[in-house]
Amino acid sequence: MRRLLVAALAAALTACASISDKSQPLPVQADAMQFSGKLSVKVTGSDQGGSGSFDLQGTPRAGLLELSTPLGQLIARTRWDGESVLMQTPKEQRRYPDLDTLTQDLLGEAIPVAALFDWLRGRPWPDAPSQTLEGETKGFKQLGWTVDLSGFAEKSLIVARRSEPNEVVLRARLESPVAGQ
Repeated sequence: MRRLLVAALAAALTACASISDKSQPLPVQADAMQFSGKLSVKVTGSDQGGSGSFDLQGTPRAGLLELSTPLGQLIARTRWDGESVLMQTPKEQRRYPDLDTLTQDLLGEAIPVAALFDWLRGRPWPDAPSQTLEGETKGFKQLGWTVDLSGFAEKSLIVARRSEPNEVVLRARLESPVAGQ
């Protein structure tokens, strides 16, 4: 993500390229969700990761994710359906077989985007086992991640951590109400 943020910032400053705003609408889905806010991903021991704004809509089966710099410049648009994932940046387009492969390529670590749709709603993903956190911390463990929801009710903040094989910390703060609940 850091590579994308740096590349996008350079593109914004030089005004050399932009991502086309001509995107096809998503198919109507009864279970579609929409989220927007700030997102940061940090991979310990790596120069990969970064932070910025995000807009996520659709479902794990078909959706759209747009990432922007902290200054608001669109740096990547990713669309997916049941067959493939297409990511556009100001300089290139890439196809991936799935979202996990995309995040693995960009960050060096796979982020469970399918589960993220539910995590951003403050709940475990129903397609995988989960375990409620014990003690005072609100949240759960799922897919090797610890999802801390302590700041969810007051700040719309989730913090997801995975420590193996490398430590990855994903923070998402929602700025708009959750749609599609």
